[in-house]
Amino acid sequence: MEENTMQKEIRTALRDEGLSIEAYHFEGIAQPFPSHFHDYYVIGLVEKGERCLSCRSQEYLIRPGDILLFNPGDSHSCVQTGTEAFHYRAVNIEKEVMLDLAEEITGSRTLPGFSQTVIHDQETACCLGTLHQMIMNGSEELGKEENLLLLLSLLIRRYGQPFEACIPECREEIEKACAYMEQHCAQRISLDQICRHTGLSKSTLLRAFAKSKGVTPYRYLEAIRISQAKKLLERGVSPIEAAWRTGFYDQSHFTNYFSRFIGLAPGLYRDIFMKKKSAEGEHHGT
Repeated sequence: MEENTMQKEIRTALRDEGLSIEAYHFEGIAQPFPSHFHDYYVIGLVEKGERCLSCRSQEYLIRPGDILLFNPGDSHSCVQTGTEAFHYRAVNIEKEVMLDLAEEITGSRTLPGFSQTVIHDQETACCLGTLHQMIMNGSEELGKEENLLLLLSLLIRRYGQPFEACIPECREEIEKACAYMEQHCAQRISLDQICRHTGLSKSTLLRAFAKSKGVTPYRYLEAIRISQAKKLLERGVSPIEAAWRTGFYDQSHFTNYFSRFIGLAPGLYRDIFMKKKSAEGEHHGT
């Protein structure tokens, strides 16, 4: 576990290997987060402060006690309103992990989709807070897994639907554009290349892509690169190499972009995982 303090900001992140999920705790945050998406689920709890959140073409004023539910691919952004800094805790769940959990809960190996982005549910908030605290404390108790299953049982039962129902209708050309960027994300990609691949004009591509995905093709590409960079940093790859291997040819651009969307600098993010692995190695060696 590692903390970064700057202007009274505290950002803490931890990966629980037993549950295979990540937990974040941000305190005193004033940073805005521009429009972006994740390829995993995010379940968050607002503790202090108010923010204006935009997700799925809807605007929300989020307040303490609100739970945020982001499906993989949900484009969202937020900015602070008022004077009180933002305090927020969240867990990130990858799709493969969610498949296992959903099968355990429902008996069907099908990804759930959350129909609402912002909910106010005291029972669910209590369950999420308890789970998050147990992860941050490094608890090995049975109750940790129980809380995770209870949390997802509540969410799936009350707010779940088939994941496909949460995905907006997309033209075949837009899906081809996404697949092309995912395949070539480490290379320099131009609009001309995407247009040739999809058969669309630049203006049509930009309009259709933004309508379908909620972000521009460039933002989509950057989100893919950040997702791959995270996985490299978690394996111990240096920020410089991670930037180069994911198509960020400017180190400062990579650092700034990663920090804006993840909330942690690349080096700090990498150190969190390296210190945890080092501590686990020492533990197993005793």
